[in-house]
Amino acid sequence: MSTPASKNKLSYVNIIFFVIFGVLTGVLWAYGSPIPLIPGAVHFRTFAFIIPAIGFLFGPVSGFFAGYIGTVVWALLGGYFIAPHTLLADGITVGLSAALPAYVMLRNTTLDQVIANKKQFIAKCLFWSVLFGCLMILATSLSLSYFTGLDYWYCVIWIGIADVVPIAFTPFVVLLLAPRLKKIQTMIPRI
Repeated sequence: MSTPASKNKLSYVNIIFFVIFGVLTGVLWAYGSPIPLIPGAVHFRTFAFIIPAIGFLFGPVSGFFAGYIGTVVWALLGGYFIAPHTLLADGITVGLSAALPAYVMLRNTTLDQVIANKKQFIAKCLFWSVLFGCLMILATSLSLSYFTGLDYWYCVIWIGIADVVPIAFTPFVVLLLAPRLKKIQTMIPRI
């Protein structure tokens, strides 16, 4: 955690952790989020904060791939797989909702420096995480309505309920986990 994310390069260790984080996320979303909101398409994602937290803790690229892989695993395990929607719109936008908050906040700095002022970190992290989460919801809803025939605003409302509330826990999860994951963070190059 001593260097900004932009100075590290992708390694095999990163790829292994992308898969581990993605599968863990997908399994938690499929089996730890049992409340369906739109049958066959959307459920209350209790653990939606995981991927933005991974982005902050292990770098934006790690967050992106954990979100993308997690979406595909969740869709396959939960029976929500809609081929073009899941692989393109949902996977990519969920990945970006994990990567972009960390990218914006951690450019040319370290996580330790950013979380030094906890109140400022909570406010900024909450703003960026919810903003990019809302953008993800708008794009994903458009794709879902196109591929399933569901009403766009119906999708926006229910996906918003499913994701925004859990995403709002991101800064608190990062503050809780950052000091506890110092050893793991030194093993995984931040990208």
